[in-house]
Amino acid sequence: MTVARTICLGFLAVIAVGTILLMMPFSTSNGTAWNNLIVALFTSTSAVCVTGLSVVDPGIYFSFWGQLFIALLAQIGGLGYMTTTTFLILLIGRKFDMRQKIAIQQALDRPGMSGSTQVIRSIIATTLIFEITGTFLLLPAFVPDYGWSKGLWLAIFHSINAWNNAGFSLFKDNLIGYQSSFLVVFTITTLIIFGGIGYQVILEMYLWLRGGTKRLFDRHRLFKRTHNQIFSLDFKVATSTTIILLVIGLIAFFCIEIRNPETFGSLNFRDQILVAWFQSVTPRTAGFNTIDIGKMTTAGLFITIALMFIGASPGGTGGGMKTTTLRVLTSCTKAILQGKEEVLLYDRKIAISLILKAVGVLVASVATVILATILISLTDPKLDFIQILFEVVSAFATVGLSTGITGSISITAKLILIVTMYVGRVGVLLLMSAVLGDPRPTRIHYPEENLLVG
Repeated sequence: MTVARTICLGFLAVIAVGTILLMMPFSTSNGTAWNNLIVALFTSTSAVCVTGLSVVDPGIYFSFWGQLFIALLAQIGGLGYMTTTTFLILLIGRKFDMRQKIAIQQALDRPGMSGSTQVIRSIIATTLIFEITGTFLLLPAFVPDYGWSKGLWLAIFHSINAWNNAGFSLFKDNLIGYQSSFLVVFTITTLIIFGGIGYQVILEMYLWLRGGTKRLFDRHRLFKRTHNQIFSLDFKVATSTTIILLVIGLIAFFCIEIRNPETFGSLNFRDQILVAWFQSVTPRTAGFNTIDIGKMTTAGLFITIALMFIGASPGGTGGGMKTTTLRVLTSCTKAILQGKEEVLLYDRKIAISLILKAVGVLVASVATVILATILISLTDPKLDFIQILFEVVSAFATVGLSTGITGSISITAKLILIVTMYVGRVGVLLLMSAVLGDPRPTRIHYPEENLLVG
């Protein structure tokens, strides 16, 4: 039982438990019969994999208990199996061994194993702070429309799903009814961005802000030199790439969809900016939408597919290929065009092992998307190619956006999406490592030879 197998089987165990809970009669609105197995399995997988795709309307189909189970599964999926397990171990006062530290390191993609306990505590504290803050900010929007009891539950549910980039909504039209609400758009997008950018980035940002406050109230030069913080390469790459993608998405969606009367065209300028901003943020594996995705132009759908495939940053609650992978690959391309033999990022040399990992992630991700698209094209030949590709990328990148075909596809296609969501959540390389086992080191080195490429 390797660490990779522990993580993969742990997610499967949570999905199985969630499926059983969602099959219970009290989890559905009618409360008289057991839930459909495929519906329960699909919903549980989508929640644990923080995807948000649904074959039914969660706000109507599931009871309060079913909705509560979905929120809890999304919380566990967002934190990660190993983080949740370790937190429970800390709650009962036990200490975890070296094996669990290695598992946490691999699950959170951390460079070292030191300070694992503090990392888990900071992750839980950060999650609670953002989700509670999001709940309070959403209350003024939901309580006037639905009353205190339901409004409070709607605020809690959507805050949890936004932070964990899950994308489940209890509204029939998702968040289209609040597309002009600055409070809802600002709160949801902020939770999505910070939830997907990674805990390490948030921690560094917090330490920088705290250090800046101390420097502001201290007049001694020595204090300023001592607390001068240097941001890590992870922080620089994650934040800069996220900002660039958000700006590009905002401009692209605004320019492309502004003439589409079924999405942006019928709105005033202020609402067009809000909708374009939301549409730029939500493909970062969130799954909420303030427009009808199925009515977007083909160009808009392809831009959304590209943003979904890139996804969020490592260590966050989002999925996709990851922003760091994109930057490493683009830096490799830049180095080749400039005739350099070293790949640099912010005056730092990227190790060959990281380059190989980035290439492996890209190749495996593309192969998974292509295979799933081909299989669904065979099972549901009447669907348009763009709809199938959109659904597959949304499932693999754990986004949850859909053109509206999720509930109408065949059972076989739903099973394919279930597997795709699972592969996207645990990671292709981690899953292959679980199947093949840990690689064995070798001292054999083969002769080098040139090969025509490109």
